[in-house]
Amino acid sequence: MRRNLSGCRVLLTGGSRGIGRATTEELLRRGAKVVICARHAPLAAPPGVILIPGDLTVAADRERIVAEAAERLGGLDLLINNAGTCSFGEFSTSSEAVLRQIMEINFFAPAEMCRLCLPHLTATGKRPAIVNIASIVGKRGIPSFPEHSASKFALVGLSEALRCEFVRFGVDVLLVIPGLAKVDDFEKHLLRNEGKIFIDWNNVQSAEAVAAGIVRAIERNKAETVIGWLALQIYRLQNLWPAMLDSIMARKVMKFDKKV
Repeated sequence: MRRNLSGCRVLLTGGSRGIGRATTEELLRRGAKVVICARHAPLAAPPGVILIPGDLTVAADRERIVAEAAERLGGLDLLINNAGTCSFGEFSTSSEAVLRQIMEINFFAPAEMCRLCLPHLTATGKRPAIVNIASIVGKRGIPSFPEHSASKFALVGLSEALRCEFVRFGVDVLLVIPGLAKVDDFEKHLLRNEGKIFIDWNNVQSAEAVAAGIVRAIERNKAETVIGWLALQIYRLQNLWPAMLDSIMARKVMKFDKKV
């Protein structure tokens, strides 16, 4: 059954830029009422959007954001866990601090947002859902993205477990798995930018394309959605020929090492 987003009350994390902002705009075009939260203020929100600044790694901020969003919208029908961070670099030269920071933002924060929003979602008269935005690195670990892969694998596992648990509450849990997306100033927001795999940023999908895929998945109520041609290829290879994918990834790493 398709989900009608007109009048849907949405809380979207990380909505100030990139995929989050593009998703917000897609939701608005479908008549949704949207609250976004972001860490830094002041921030420019699209017209008609409520912005609540806050740090999702801080428990008090999470509680305040959820309570204020529910109050200002008159309830919640949809939580979209989109906020995240990334590190592009080798595990051997990284640190515990980087790993912990990524896990806090990419896993612990969305996990607790699910917990906090559940009472509001179960109280709605509409078809409620939690949408977790993971990544293809959450289905297949990618060299130069070790911490990011670990955090997204954790989010994928949580989503799969909650999908079955939350059936009793009538809350759908959807998982979206995008590939790389071209986001303005993406490199400026990386915790590290020292990876040893070449990425052609001119040949990746746009944030708008990912956002359109996210909203389609919500409307169609798809349990798991892969977005992007390259992500779909990796997803299929991992399911069918994981040893081949290991070999491909290893060759890419070795090839890079021979260039430096």
